[in-house]
Amino acid sequence: MTKKIIVDVDTGIDDALGLLLLAHQPNVDVLGVSVVSGNISLHKAICNTHKVLDLIGLDVPIFAGAKQPLVRQAFFEHAVHGDDGIGGALHDAPFKDRTENETAWDYFIRITHDYPGEITLVLTGPMTNFAHALKKDPSIVHRLKEVVFMGGAANGNGNVTPVAEFNMYVDPEAAKLVLHSGVRLTMIGLDVTEQALMSKEDVESLVGTSYYSFIREATAIYFNVSWERNGIKEIAMHDPLAIAVAIGKPFVTTFPYYVDVETNSTLCDGQTVCDYKNGLQRTPNVHVAKHVDAKAFIADYIQHVGLRN
Repeated sequence: MTKKIIVDVDTGIDDALGLLLLAHQPNVDVLGVSVVSGNISLHKAICNTHKVLDLIGLDVPIFAGAKQPLVRQAFFEHAVHGDDGIGGALHDAPFKDRTENETAWDYFIRITHDYPGEITLVLTGPMTNFAHALKKDPSIVHRLKEVVFMGGAANGNGNVTPVAEFNMYVDPEAAKLVLHSGVRLTMIGLDVTEQALMSKEDVESLVGTSYYSFIREATAIYFNVSWERNGIKEIAMHDPLAIAVAIGKPFVTTFPYYVDVETNSTLCDGQTVCDYKNGLQRTPNVHVAKHVDAKAFIADYIQHVGLRN
């Protein structure tokens, strides 16, 4: 059975690596790609999204979303992703802007009427676009099959602040709307993505394949930052793991927990609180990924992106 998905991205390096998974994927129908401000500005993310989709030959509609979080100022991560968001890769690649006139959230609302109960929405950036859809039409939660999101840190260790993961930190108000919306949610947080590490040897194993040059150029700055900040020589495949899960790859094990996000704290804004011991006595609202078969995921990723020659 074909799986219908929409991918909502803020196309930085790991979003781009994740989009490569969508090329030539059997039994997956990518209905569209939407873009949000996050790693970089909306304009730059749209540009990158066009270029990456052109690179992989995926001709799907692209929708522009929010230029900034619901109530906060934009916060970018150029130190990790470079000024253009993808480490300078594809900087000379021409592209024709084919962004649709419809907003990302209006697209979500419309397309879920066309395919009620069939669509998986995967969020790899801040949740702003989906939050706008929820504000405009809360009933969308009953028409989505599920939402898979890369975000949060159930174990409490963040990557922007000591406790906040980037996507949650950028727009915690949007995340709170999503977490309390009632839609089926699967959380792919730092607990598992920081175990899903790709090495330079993995990248070099792709020599001679179509995407090798792009991956090598795009990840160069990411490898450097990973070493400088975390003291590891590999890079975490945050968004590719979320996309792999969304298209049905069985690499993670999830458990139902109640999860919320802090929006009003001097020290802890953007912190995801996962109630492992059910101390709050609230109904679980998120399927939280706790275990990942990282070796199988990386092997599958390298095999897939290396197939096209």
